[in-house]
Amino acid sequence: MKIGMLWLDDDKRRSLEEKVNRAAEYYEDKYGQCPNRCYVNNNMLAEEKEVGRLWVKPAVNVLPHHFWIGIQGSEAAPGAPELRDHLPY
Repeated sequence: MKIGMLWLDDDKRRSLEEKVNRAAEYYEDKYGQCPNRCYVNNNMLAEEKEVGRLWVKPAVNVLPHHFWIGIQGSEAAPGAPELRDHLPY
C-alpha cells in the first residue's frame, strides 16, 4: 500500500480480529469507505487471513500493535488514498 491509515491498538485483552474490526469501523466512519486490506507486524500473524471483509497480511515493516489499513485496487473512490498490491519489503 502506498497510503493508508495507521491504527494503534496495544490492548492485550482484545483479539487480533477485534482490533482489525475496530480499525475498519473507524476507517469507514472517517473516510466513508470500507477498507479491504490490513497489514500487521509479522509477529502478530504468521499467514494472511480474512477478517470480516478485510484481508489481513503480515509485514516486517509494520510496528508491533499497529495496523496499516486501507483500500486496495479499483474499489477506491476517486481521490481516495492509492494503494499498491504489495509492500516494498
